[in-house]
Amino acid sequence: MKLTTDRIVDAGMAAFNEVGYQGLSMRQVAERLDVHAGSLYYHVRNKSALLQLMADRVAQQAYDAGSAALAELAEDADWQTRIEAQAIALRESIKRHPGGPILLADSPKVLSPGALSLMERLLQTLSDAGVPAEHQIIVADTLLSHITGFVLQEQREPLTPAVDAGDIASLGKRFPMTIASAPVYDQDEKFIRSVRLLCAAAQAQIVPVTGSR
Repeated sequence: MKLTTDRIVDAGMAAFNEVGYQGLSMRQVAERLDVHAGSLYYHVRNKSALLQLMADRVAQQAYDAGSAALAELAEDADWQTRIEAQAIALRESIKRHPGGPILLADSPKVLSPGALSLMERLLQTLSDAGVPAEHQIIVADTLLSHITGFVLQEQREPLTPAVDAGDIASLGKRFPMTIASAPVYDQDEKFIRSVRLLCAAAQAQIVPVTGSR
């Protein structure tokens, strides 16, 4: 099969999923493709360039997922609903890649068109809502940071310490509010509520338009 940039990115994503950023090497990618490492450099100049392409793919897929989610909304959907649709699509998209949130978090640093598209659309949604310009980038960046962090926690290997009923009871006495609230929400509901809280914070920055007397 002909060696292409897309095939190299596919192999890079597969290797990244297994070994992470530090373990990824062009040699590993070449082995997956059954080619000599030197042949990769005709298409991708180095590991940094490969990571840029991988990050952009994750961001672009997330952008496309958001476009599909927005297309399903009613034309008169309010801005909070539009933000929520984008956030849900972004979370589900990057969850498909074990390294997705890390790649997405790095994508703005390499000026990934996909990441810039995600940010531009969020900023436009906030602008249309009337969020003041000086707050828009903070709100959008906070949303993206929250979503990537949320997925990172979801993808983390679960810890399984030996905790018995006595431990829980003891901790419950020391930290009653924390322990009592821990099992209340599943991850989907927790995510939606967290996005809505961020939207509420943005809503508080919108100055109502008052009519002339």
